[in-house]
Amino acid sequence: MKKSLWRAAPFLFLAAISRPLAAQELPEQKPAGSSSDDTTRVELQLQLRGDSLVAEPRPSLDSLQLLWARTPPTMRELVGDRISCFETDVPHQFNGTVMAFVEYFTIRNRKYTQRILERQNLYFPLFEKYLAKYKLPQDLKYLAVVESALLPQARSKVGAVGLWQFMGPTASDMRLQRNEYIDERMNPEKSTEAACKYLRDLYRMFGDWELVLAAYNWGGGNMRRVMKRTGKTNFWDLYPHLPKETRNYVPTFTALLYTMTYAKEHNLHDETLQYQYAEATDTLIISNRSLDLRKFAAQFGLDSSAIQRHNPELRKHYIPETFRNYKLTIPTCVRTELAVQDRNTLLDFCKVTLPPPPVLQPRIPGLEPVDSTASTAVAAAEKSEADKPKYRRVYHRVRKGETIGTVAERFEVSSAQLRRWNGLRKGKALAPRQELLVFVPMSETASQPVVARKTPLPAVKAVAVEAVAATIPAEEPAVQPTALAASDSAAVAVVNTTPSEPQPHPAVATAHTSSRPTRPAKVPVAVPADNNVPEIPVVKPVVARAAKTEKSTRPAPVEVAAAPADTAPEAPLATEYVVRKGDYLTRLARERNLTVAQLVAWNKLKSETVVPGQKLRLTAPADEDKFTAVAAASRATRPARAAAEPAPGKLPAGKIHLVQPGDTLYNISRRYPGLTVDQLRKLNNLTSDEVKPGQKLLVAS
Repeated sequence: MKKSLWRAAPFLFLAAISRPLAAQELPEQKPAGSSSDDTTRVELQLQLRGDSLVAEPRPSLDSLQLLWARTPPTMRELVGDRISCFETDVPHQFNGTVMAFVEYFTIRNRKYTQRILERQNLYFPLFEKYLAKYKLPQDLKYLAVVESALLPQARSKVGAVGLWQFMGPTASDMRLQRNEYIDERMNPEKSTEAACKYLRDLYRMFGDWELVLAAYNWGGGNMRRVMKRTGKTNFWDLYPHLPKETRNYVPTFTALLYTMTYAKEHNLHDETLQYQYAEATDTLIISNRSLDLRKFAAQFGLDSSAIQRHNPELRKHYIPETFRNYKLTIPTCVRTELAVQDRNTLLDFCKVTLPPPPVLQPRIPGLEPVDSTASTAVAAAEKSEADKPKYRRVYHRVRKGETIGTVAERFEVSSAQLRRWNGLRKGKALAPRQELLVFVPMSETASQPVVARKTPLPAVKAVAVEAVAATIPAEEPAVQPTALAASDSAAVAVVNTTPSEPQPHPAVATAHTSSRPTRPAKVPVAVPADNNVPEIPVVKPVVARAAKTEKSTRPAPVEVAAAPADTAPEAPLATEYVVRKGDYLTRLARERNLTVAQLVAWNKLKSETVVPGQKLRLTAPADEDKFTAVAAASRATRPARAAAEPAPGKLPAGKIHLVQPGDTLYNISRRYPGLTVDQLRKLNNLTSDEVKPGQKLLVAS
C-alpha cells in the first residue's frame, strides 16, 4: 500500500500543479461603452475555472494613466494631429508659429476668415482649373488667400496688385499688360495663369515648395543670395536669416490651409454668410470704338458697377477708342437682349461723349470783360518763370586753411548741404586746391552790377526854352547829366561835378522846331546828401516858334542805371535776440550778415549749441563799438555822390580796420564795397589769409 502511494506521489504532484495553470486564461479586452471622446476604457477580467484552487489578484491601473485616458486631447494636439495627416506636397509642418496663426484665424479674427469663406466658391474653381493645367499641387490655391484675401483689386503699400499680388516688373515679365486704362494684374484668369507659370519656374529653380513660397514673397534672387551666403538649403535652417514678413509667410500658409480645410469643425460657417458663386458670363469683342460702361449697363437695367465687377482690370469707367479686339466680360442676360437689338446702333449710342462746356456766368455791370489773350500771356510767363532754373553751379577751389564751415559761410549755405553735394564725410578735413561744388540761388545775380541800358527819348522837333540868368550864377560850373537812377520813392540823378569854363546863359535859346510845339524835357538835378543847396525857383519855360526845317534832330539816348542801395536809410539793427525753437547759430548769423565765430566770441559761448530762451548779443562789446561808431560817423558825413559804389581798384583813402574776433579777410572785404581779398593782401603785405584780433588792416590806399 505504502509502496503504491510512493509510486503515485509524483503523478499527484504533477496533477496538482497542472490544474491551476489550465484553469487560467488570457484577459479579454472589452469596451466599457460608447463615449463622446476619443478614449477607450479597458476592463481586465480574470476568468477562472470552477475547480481551480489558485486565483491571481486583479491588476489595478495607475492613477496618472487613468487620468490621461479620461482627459480629452488639447487643441494643440488635435491641430498637430490633423496637420500631420495632410496628404499634400505643399508645406504642412506643425510648430508653435503655425499654432499661433491657427488661433488667430479661428478664434481672434473669425470675421476675417468668414469673409474669405464667402468668396471661396467664386475663385477656387478657377484656381483648380489652372493648377491642374500646369500640373501643380491643388493646395497652392490657398496662396491667393495669403496674398490678397481673394480680393481681385487688392493693392499693397509697396505696389503689388491683384489676387496674386504681382509687382510691376514681375507682371511685365509674365506678359501682363499695364497702362492708363487697363491693369491685367486684376484680371482673375490672366493673373492666375501667370501665377501658375511663375510658381512652376520657381519650383524648377529651388525644387522645394517651402523655398518656392518664400521666394514668391521675397523674390528668387534674394533667396539665392541668402542661400549662397549661409550655405543652407532648407527653409527652417534659413529662418533666422530671412526678413520678418518672409519668416511668417510659410507658417501663415500652413495655418490657412488647416483653417479652410477644417472650417466646419471650428464653426466658422454660418447661415448669415453671403456666399458668392460664379455666374454664367459671355464675352463681347470691342474694337476701334469707345464704350461708356455706365451707359451700356443702363441699357440692360444693370447696376452701374455691374460691368466693372465682371471686368476688374479696367481702371476707368469707359473703354477708349484705341483698343482693338478687347474681350469684355458681360452677363449672359445681356447676350439675349443684344440678339434682339441692333448691336451697332446700341454701341454707337454708348460711345464716350465729351463733357458739356461750363455754364457762362452772367456779366457783372461795371466790370470789363476778361482779356483772354492777356491772361494766356500771363500764364505763359508764369510757366516760363517756373521752368527757369533756380540754382546755378559754382565750383570753389579750396585754399590753405579753409574748412567746410568757412566755405559754407562764404556761400551762405549750411555745412550739411556742402557735405551732401560733394559726398564728404563728417569730420574729414579739406585738402588745398580741392574743388567743391556749390549750388547758389539764381537771385544772387541781381546783386551784381547792372549793365546800363539805353532808353531813347522821344524826338523833339521844336523846343525853345527860356531860362532866367539870375537864378544860376555865372561862375557855377556846368552840370552835365550822365545817368538816371530809378527807385520806388524818387528819381535821383548821378552827375559829374568836374569844373569847366563858365558858359553864358542866354535868356532865350533857339532850336530847329516844327509846327507843333512839345513840352520841354525835364533836366535832372543832383541833390547832395547834406541838402545845403539854395532853393531854385521853378520858372515856366517860354516856348518860341521857329521855322520848319527839313531834318529833325533826335537827342542822344540817355543811359539809365540802377540806384545804389546805400542811398536808402538803413533800419536800426537789434542788439539782442532771444533764441526760439528751431534756431541755430548758422542761420542767425546768415540772416544778420554776421559770422558764427563773431556770435560765439561776443556771447562767450563754449560751443555752437543754443537753447530756446537764451539771449544772444548781436553787436560787438562796448570797447569794440567805438571803432564802429567812428566809422559810421565818417560815412554819414560823406556826400551822397561819394557814397556811390566805387569802381574796383579805386578806393577811398585813409581807412583802417581793427580786426575783431571771428573776422576773416573775406568777411572784411565784404564790408567795404569794391574791396577784394587780393587787394587786402597787397595793401597790408600779407603772405597768408590769417589775421588776429586787434590787428590793424589798411582797407584803402
